[in-house]
This record gives sequence, C-alpha cells and structure tokens, in this order.
Amino acid sequence: MGLRRASNRAGIRAERAVFKGMLNLIEHGTPTERPGLVIVHGLYGSARNWGVIAKRLSDSRHVVAVDMRNHGSSPWFETHSYQDMAGDLAEVIEGLTGPYDVLGHSMGGKAAMVLAVTQPALVNRLIVADIAPIAYGHSQMQYIEAMKSVDLTRVERRSDAATQLQGRVDNPALVPFFLQALDVAEKRWLLNLDTLAREMPKILGFPDISGAYEGKVMFLTGAESPYVTREHRDRIKALFPAAQFAKIPGAGHWLHAEKPREFEAAVRTWLG
Repeated sequence: MGLRRASNRAGIRAERAVFKGMLNLIEHGTPTERPGLVIVHGLYGSARNWGVIAKRLSDSRHVVAVDMRNHGSSPWFETHSYQDMAGDLAEVIEGLTGPYDVLGHSMGGKAAMVLAVTQPALVNRLIVADIAPIAYGHSQMQYIEAMKSVDLTRVERRSDAATQLQGRVDNPALVPFFLQALDVAEKRWLLNLDTLAREMPKILGFPDISGAYEGKVMFLTGAESPYVTREHRDRIKALFPAAQFAKIPGAGHWLHAEKPREFEAAVRTWLG
C-alpha cells in the first residue's frame, strides 16, 4: 500500500496512488483554497479511467479518483450494495478532512447520491453524471459473461483478449474500456466478477432511503442517453430539492469518454 508516483504529461502535478480507508485512490494535485473533488467511477471502471479529466481539473483544486470496492486495486468483498459503497466513500472523505465536492458517474453516481442523502455533512456539492435514483430494467450481466468467457491462459497481450471479446460485446467501443480492467501479467481481471454478478440486482436498483440532500446538485447527462428522463425529475427533486439539470449535446451514457472536453468544461464551470 505504499506510495506510487507517475509522471503528469500535462505538467500540472504528479499523481499519487494511496489508500484512504478501505479504498485505493489516485490523488491529483494538492489542496487549495477551493473545495477538493472526489471522482467516483461507474460499473467495471476504475480511478485510472478518469486520469485525463482528473489531472486537468487538478490545476485549481485537489482531485481524488477512487477505485470502488470490487474494482481496480481496491479490496474485494462479498457485498456490493449502495449502502456499502456510500460507507466506503465516507471513509475516504473523512480521511481527506472533508467535506469535498463529489462527482459520480452511473453506479458511482448512485453511490454518491446515497452518500449525500445519508451523510450530507461530507458532501459540499454533488455532480451526478447520467444516472437517476431509480431502479433500471436492463441488465449488465452480458458483459460479465463476456469477460468470464476469455481464456486468460491464451492472453499474452491485451489484443489477445480483445480478439476473444469481439462478437461477445454488443458495443465495440466498450471492448477497450473492459480491457483496462485486465492485468495481463497476472492473467486476471481487476474486477470481482462473481460478486458483481451476484449483486447485480442491487447495482441496477436503488435503495429505499429517506431524507433529502439540500446542497447544490447538478445532474449532467448525455443528450443522446436514455438514462435520465423528465419522468425521473419528481424522484430526483424529492431527494435533491436544489437539483439543476444540464445536457451535453451528442453524448450518450459514457458522456465523459465521448465528449471529454465538453464534460470537463461543464464540470469546471459549475464548480467555478
């Protein structure tokens, strides 16, 4: 769990990978007079997926990207509920001497919402990227099955796994994303696929929580994404009375990857 350093090609500051509480995280920059920002990735993601955006935003504030439980370099557990994930995030922010602003995408957005409602003192402001506080009817199991189908004994480089995933993943653009979670040298996925499969109903759902977060909230969505609609706004407003809404034209659910510059600009402007 020692300190690791990596070069910052943007010339801002070096990133630092450390543990806070139970989670692995990557810190960018150092604390300033502005509130720090915690970035929470979505299902099958990691802190490193957010490296470019996190580095750029760290030019004016401390930015921390986390590996959620059962993802990346964070520990594996038998459970993966949003109460669990919110508790993990609370430990991180308490270790950072919060409150911090929190940005969560998809699964990470749901975890951030639960944190804000249940422990509002830890969350300065909240950005929810393309997800609503509801249960969704679609499944993500096909991607777990696709990753489990890869014969890792035949993988010497990521392209070997990519060849095996072709045809098993409905969106070819997701293949490179999944491959970021593959440790080729150790021939293993950096994802607890068994727990994620077993807990998938919880991941697709949303817990029955009471109360409301009265702080500032932006729901930032992709204009082409079906994940957040006007029909969801009553539920959103019940939990987040001060919620504001913004869309990124031409972006879908993976808005930060599809339109990174526009996503960064929207976040920077709103936090500014």
